[in-house]
Amino acid sequence: MKEPAAVSGLQVGASDLGEVLRLRSEAHGDRLACAFLRDGVDIADSWTYGELDARARAIAARLQGQFAPGDRLVLLYPPGLDFVAAFFGCLYAGMIAVPAYPPRRGKEDVRIVALAHDCRPAGFLSVAAGVEDLEVLQTALGAGEGGVVATDVIGADHAGDFNLRAIDPGAVAFLQYTSGSTAAPKGVMVTHANMMANEFAIQAVMEHDESLVALGWLPVFHDMGLLGNLLQPLFVGGSSILIPPLTFLKRPLCWLEAVSKYGATSSGGPNFAFDLCARLAEAQGVPKGLDLSSWTVAYVGAEPVRPDTLRRFAAAFKGAGFRSEAYFPCYGMAESTLIATGGPKARPPVLPRISTRALLEGRGETRRLPGPGSRRITGCGHAVPQHTVLVVDPETREPSADGSVGEIWISGPSVAIGYYRNPEATEEIFAVRTTDGRGPFLRTGDLGFARDGEFFITGRLKDMLVIRGQNHYPSDIELTVEGAHPGLQPNASAAFSTEVDGAERLVVAVEISRMLYQQLARGGDGSGELPLDELVAAVREKVMEIHEIPVHQLAILKPGGVPRTSSGKIRRAECRRLHGERKLTALAVA
Repeated sequence: MKEPAAVSGLQVGASDLGEVLRLRSEAHGDRLACAFLRDGVDIADSWTYGELDARARAIAARLQGQFAPGDRLVLLYPPGLDFVAAFFGCLYAGMIAVPAYPPRRGKEDVRIVALAHDCRPAGFLSVAAGVEDLEVLQTALGAGEGGVVATDVIGADHAGDFNLRAIDPGAVAFLQYTSGSTAAPKGVMVTHANMMANEFAIQAVMEHDESLVALGWLPVFHDMGLLGNLLQPLFVGGSSILIPPLTFLKRPLCWLEAVSKYGATSSGGPNFAFDLCARLAEAQGVPKGLDLSSWTVAYVGAEPVRPDTLRRFAAAFKGAGFRSEAYFPCYGMAESTLIATGGPKARPPVLPRISTRALLEGRGETRRLPGPGSRRITGCGHAVPQHTVLVVDPETREPSADGSVGEIWISGPSVAIGYYRNPEATEEIFAVRTTDGRGPFLRTGDLGFARDGEFFITGRLKDMLVIRGQNHYPSDIELTVEGAHPGLQPNASAAFSTEVDGAERLVVAVEISRMLYQQLARGGDGSGELPLDELVAAVREKVMEIHEIPVHQLAILKPGGVPRTSSGKIRRAECRRLHGERKLTALAVA
């Protein structure tokens, strides 16, 4: 594995990303820094390094006159480049940025209210069009007196008013609020040093340099969208091209068309995005003229990476120049800033076949022959440079042997310093030690095993189901359910348990395909009843055959009905809560 190169010598001596941007602006101010494709195809806005630096300086000057160093400022921006300038403006001024998505007009967003109550912001940053809504929000929250700053109307001519001050690498740069896939969102305190360490790690394992053209559609308030799609290219001196998340969701293949049009070298996202594009290509055909040969790093993360998805996507787009060696399954989280394992680059994904029964008993045993007692699993690479990743027994805190399933623990310079205003959770999650005294480590709550330095993620500790005294991974049951009938939507189900008469029972919520939903909207088969009996029977039979447990309840949802995080993770805990409170909107429950 290559060590990170000091591209043009610019990283040497730089202690924070703001300094990196300023140095790059001085060295090659006319180079494209970032571009925005509003429709997913054509450039609607773009800035050079010099233009981005000037805008960030002007915003920083305004912030310095209105706020104090260390103040929390919530960034609420619609998709576009204004967020980029505001984020760097906060870095330049020594303020703590708190990225979040903007509230929908006229609607109270519970998550933003909870975030603001937790971080106690001194003010909000947005565009002029959103100021009125945010002023109402700030009044309702009783937030700081700094008000709302519309950064898009601050002219770059104010850049000269910026007062450059030294930044402490150990100071908090931004609060990354967790996705809330298993619990209430918490603000991860990411320092300037954490950010630099993680960007170095990403550069090292993905072997990026100034030729990097990164393209992504993930929201920039999410860790993968922010640290990967946006900041990594600016860190190495390349270019970042951003697509609005909603544009991708409305027309997923625009993502690949943009990769082709702009010669993107690095792009990726959660498993569901690759699966969605593969299925569209199978149904509609590959867009004419699509050329994916420039794509050398196709990272896959943020949710379980399914081997079948990798196979289907590679097969669907092989004729367009996509190579399996471009796949880069990786693993990480907001608490480790972003990446923790991944690579090496330019190798086919590691996809061993393992025994499902042995896995439930805590062993990652390989099997040669396919069958209902085995499945393939995706390797997520090796620990990134300067980081230690262990598999540990979560109860005894003894490090596990190769091939033994345990909890993933991480230590290294990119592990964040804790949760904002939450010392108890910080002590519990960020300061654990093994029985032999090694540490401190970040305990991730994820289960997995290691083999010859390769890490395999098997599930979440909190999501593990115990039914009839046996362990079951919800992801395994979800995969079985989605494959039971062609009318079910892939990557769109949640398996969880509910207590009935003192015993845990299996409940599954699953979305039907858009094609079936449209059929139902037109009146189904003409009988006036939902033609779902066959689907329900197929699911029950398949789950019993493969997992030997009955489905207590099956909730059939319309497309988009399963709760997800901003990065696409299934929110099983939220699904279970909604089901328990009878608030899960279902087409049918059987």
